[in-house]
Amino acid sequence: MELSKNIFFNTDKLVENSKVKISYLGKLYQDASEEVSIHYGFGLNWDNVNDIKMEKTDLGFQAEIQLLEGDTFNFCFRNGNDEWDNNDGQNYVFPLEKVQNELIVLDDEPVALGSAKKLRKSYLWSKKIRLAVYKIITYLPKLISGNYKRKVKEN
Repeated sequence: MELSKNIFFNTDKLVENSKVKISYLGKLYQDASEEVSIHYGFGLNWDNVNDIKMEKTDLGFQAEIQLLEGDTFNFCFRNGNDEWDNNDGQNYVFPLEKVQNELIVLDDEPVALGSAKKLRKSYLWSKKIRLAVYKIITYLPKLISGNYKRKVKEN
């Protein structure tokens, strides 16, 4: 998935506490840099700052990163000559999604009442949608062909 020009991730969503592979084909790759590192952190304060040397491949510079907890994943790139690609001074900032634990049930762990209500609600909606599709499939051809007549109540 491409989230920004010349930056690709191997996933559709950036979820905290998961691994992500980043491919970079930006300015430093296009300038034929031999060595590029990714400088990254999490949240507004750039918590847990780290630098990882990226591997040069035919698909660009690549690195695998463990995403930690935070609202955002912030990063920029630096080559061996200390030249930076930091999105014109704004850095690359992407939101992180929280891990969905509501539907995970561990051994002998009670299900939270809120998650049971959500499951019930989604089940009812799916039932309503199936009924609506059935009615459309059944009655629409009759309406179009003119073979459907309404029962008229007599007063």
